[in-house]
Amino acid sequence: MVDWATISGIFGRNAGAEELDSFYPIRPECLADIQKTRFRPRVGKTLSSRRWHAAFSEDGHLDIEKVLRRIQRGGIHPSIKGLVWEFLLGCFDPNSTFDERNQLREQRRERYGMWKTECQKIVRVIGSGKFITEPIITDDGQPIGVVCGDVPPDVSDQKVAQWMRSLHQIGLDVVRTDRALVFYEDEANQAKLWDVLAIYSWVDADIGYVQGMNDICSPMVILLEDEADAFWCFERAMRRLRENFRCSTTSIGVQSQLGTLSQVVKTIDPKLHQHLEDLDGGEYLFAFRMLMVLFRREFSFVDALYLWEVMWAMEYNPNIFSYYEQPDAALDDEATEPIDPKTLMQYGKFQRKNVQCGHADKSSALSIFLVASVLETKNKQILKDAKGLDDVVNILGEITGNLDAKKACQKALKIQDKYLKKAKK
Repeated sequence: MVDWATISGIFGRNAGAEELDSFYPIRPECLADIQKTRFRPRVGKTLSSRRWHAAFSEDGHLDIEKVLRRIQRGGIHPSIKGLVWEFLLGCFDPNSTFDERNQLREQRRERYGMWKTECQKIVRVIGSGKFITEPIITDDGQPIGVVCGDVPPDVSDQKVAQWMRSLHQIGLDVVRTDRALVFYEDEANQAKLWDVLAIYSWVDADIGYVQGMNDICSPMVILLEDEADAFWCFERAMRRLRENFRCSTTSIGVQSQLGTLSQVVKTIDPKLHQHLEDLDGGEYLFAFRMLMVLFRREFSFVDALYLWEVMWAMEYNPNIFSYYEQPDAALDDEATEPIDPKTLMQYGKFQRKNVQCGHADKSSALSIFLVASVLETKNKQILKDAKGLDDVVNILGEITGNLDAKKACQKALKIQDKYLKKAKK
């Protein structure tokens, strides 16, 4: 494990790739195959450990406006990334004190421990430092063999059966997750990821486990040492993303976002939209993966983390904690009630613009405008060379490893502004 306290002082200057490798070391045999990393912590732009700690008052209130401003300029220093993500994703209220947050953290760890115990009673391999990659029950609920010395219990309960059927798929996906990282050479770390995903699928039985969740969860497991803390960070991220993973025989989860993307491109670039329509691509299914796992495939591991935190900072809503803790306190009031300028500055750039324009469509995530920005970047090539959907996919495939996360976010904000102005007319 990385000694965070020792390394946290390294980045007092511009950092090189070798220093980033101290945080996310790559297996030597994978070095030639990984994507180039563009992100570098930069003095005066990146949120540093010193700036982060200085943003708290004596009793623990966080100046979220100052933090958001810094993240939107240059991301977060690796030594504090996990801690800051907990605020960006709504795990904690910036207006709470150190004591209040410590109490809440302990309560959540206890709750996670209770869920873990429930799962261990059904399948003992949970929490053992091991995980499974083979089915343990048949499709009709019959036990298969012995798991970790334990014969599976009666699985007549539909929730239990559905959950148990997902466990080996989670294991197969864990084995494939971020394989280039030294972190996952340790089976105990793979098991930690498996435990978090398995317990999440138990708690959120409505969605369960869907491939791609492993890509969202992996960074939380790496960044947050305590397994329960990683779980809650992932759970908050899934509050934003879970509908993307809701699939049935007649629909895919990201369909509503793809529909919004279609509307955005049609509004800002009708010629491109019409060309895609003519190629039978008006449903924008070629953007499925980008939206599903937030560009994890298009960026290196480090750059994907940078992209996410900049996006989350831009989408930040100061009411997010209250909304997650008290769902009845809906955020929709923002569309009708005026917000004073000081409070407005506690919103991220993207969300602030939505509030100012009274735009409350929750399917209009920044990721949609990021995809639109990619399409705009490839506009001329798509119009000239794309004779079919395969061509569109190949052209968009060229962006892998070649996108600049910061420029993509800046372009997405410009497209949002253009879209909102045109949509008003």
